[in-house]
Amino acid sequence: QVQLVESGGGLVQTGGSLRLSCAVSGRTSSQYTIGWFRQAPGSERVFVATLFRGRTAYYADSVKGRFTISRDNAKNTVNLQMNDLKPDDTAVYYCAGDTGMILSSITNHAQYDDWGQGTQVTVSS
Repeated sequence: QVQLVESGGGLVQTGGSLRLSCAVSGRTSSQYTIGWFRQAPGSERVFVATLFRGRTAYYADSVKGRFTISRDNAKNTVNLQMNDLKPDDTAVYYCAGDTGMILSSITNHAQYDDWGQGTQVTVSS
C-alpha cells in the first residue's frame, strides 16, 4: 500500500514561483515512477512531468524550461519546482505513482495506480 500526499499549492502572481511536494509513504522500489498531473476547471486531467522509474525526468511541452521535477530520497519526497508561472498553469495538481510503469504510458493518467488528493495552484493575472 502506497500513500501520496501533495502540499505546497497556493495563490501566486504571474511570473512567480511555487514548489509542490509529494510525500511518499509505504513500500516502493527503486523503480517506482512518480509524476505530476493537473486538471483545470472544466478540462481533462493532463500530464505535467514525471520521474520515470525514479531516474529520468520528462516534461510536457507547456512547462518545459519552467518546471523541474526532483526527488529527495532522505525525505521520501518528490518535488515540482514551478517558476515563471502563468495563468494557464492554474489547476489542481495531483501526484501520481506506479510500480512497473512503461515509458510509452507515462503521459496517460489511467496508467498510474496511486494518487494523492490534489493541491490547488492559482496564478493571478
